Amino acid sequence: MNLTKLNLKPFITDDFLLKSKFARILYHEYASNLPIIDYHNHLSPEAIAKDHRFNNLTDAWLAGDHYKWRAMRTLGVDESFITGNASDEEKFAKWAHTVPYTLRNPLFHWTHLELKRYFGIDQVLTPSSSPEIYRESNTLLQSAEFSTKSLLSKMNVEVVCTTDDPLDNLEFHQLSMDGPSATNLYPTFRPDKAYEAENPSNYLPYLDSLSHVSGVSITSYADLLSALKSRIEYFHQHGCRLADHGLEKLFYFPIGTFDIEGLFKRLKSGDTLTLKEIEYFKFFTISELCKIYHAFGWTQQFHLGALRNTNQRMLNDLGPDTGFDSIGDFSQAKSLAAFLNNLDSTDQLSKTILYNLNPADNEVFAAMTGNFNDGSIKGKVQFGSAWWFLDQKDGMEKQINSLSNMGLLSCFVGMLTDSRSFLSFPRHEYFRRILCNLIGQDLENGELPEDEKWLGKIVSDICYHNAKEYFNFGK
Repeated sequence: MNLTKLNLKPFITDDFLLKSKFARILYHEYASNLPIIDYHNHLSPEAIAKDHRFNNLTDAWLAGDHYKWRAMRTLGVDESFITGNASDEEKFAKWAHTVPYTLRNPLFHWTHLELKRYFGIDQVLTPSSSPEIYRESNTLLQSAEFSTKSLLSKMNVEVVCTTDDPLDNLEFHQLSMDGPSATNLYPTFRPDKAYEAENPSNYLPYLDSLSHVSGVSITSYADLLSALKSRIEYFHQHGCRLADHGLEKLFYFPIGTFDIEGLFKRLKSGDTLTLKEIEYFKFFTISELCKIYHAFGWTQQFHLGALRNTNQRMLNDLGPDTGFDSIGDFSQAKSLAAFLNNLDSTDQLSKTILYNLNPADNEVFAAMTGNFNDGSIKGKVQFGSAWWFLDQKDGMEKQINSLSNMGLLSCFVGMLTDSRSFLSFPRHEYFRRILCNLIGQDLENGELPEDEKWLGKIVSDICYHNAKEYFNFGK
């Protein structure tokens, strides 16, 4: 096949992924026009607050996107065209060369959804169409209609929750709150570095910085908690209503297994803790943080199961978050149940979203949520949306099916992008189409009654209203 001559008809039609009449009704009448609440992503708050404009499509689309980088490396594209010193136009040309080979990878769908929704481009991206697409999109990106705020508005994004370290001063969130915007920007508290005790030479400088921003002299473990609570209060004042934690797994130990003050003093002196001591330190600190979240009425998120930085050579060359992480196969259920039970036993378990990265754990996580839904809040403990490697058609369908079988899909708070790209919001459309198609197929199979208004309400709730009610933004 000569890819330079590949000229396919547009396949992102109005009824893309919608295989039945009722699926089309559900999507077009009840899902497509709803606002987006993107309650977990890695967008730059500065880029939003300053209404940044991108230099070109490579800048907007390829920079920082390790999904695309992995695909290009797999195809044999040299690193100079990925993260190296090749020109932006050359990097885009290499991506265009890669795209036709991504068929059946979600990148093929995402690429063409994004080209169509943002730029109105129906062409399939190939080496032959690449120059025209690059020129046309670059021209549009120079206009005010393609600034970061305009891109969010174009996709009807009502809420964006960024991911922020306790040290962050949130100046750009405040700047955004003070200025006019169709999108509400809120921070998310991500305190992973506050308990990453593996390397004292990294941890101690972090404590010094935390002490500085919090105004708390951290000489004891109690001081550490006071400093973190101070930052939680600060985040809350800036609209934060969520915390997030990225871990291989949640740990559990009986309280008192180790002396937490003694462990902290050793850390402060520069000692390296044993593996079990580090795990206990993480367990105890996260548990104490969760009690504070509960007091503030926050939602806590746990992203579990990533095996990070597997390629040491590339980590040394490029740093973290460059496309060398993977799905881990950690044992999750027993310690996860004990961790949640420890908080629930004192009625200090806040609203919780659990995300798994290993598809083998779908039913484990979906079943776990039901153990701690106590009737106090609709969907108090959630099985979170298909995440990272599972953020594709098959992964979304499996997550939806596991949740449906083990819990109540109707209470689900829906999709998020978990993205660093301002062009990633058609993933919400992708999810909505997949959801509507599954429900439409059930109706076609005679497994659901043909009640358009009721099923339409369920779809609308999952896509927007449940999240709106659950997170209490602006309150």
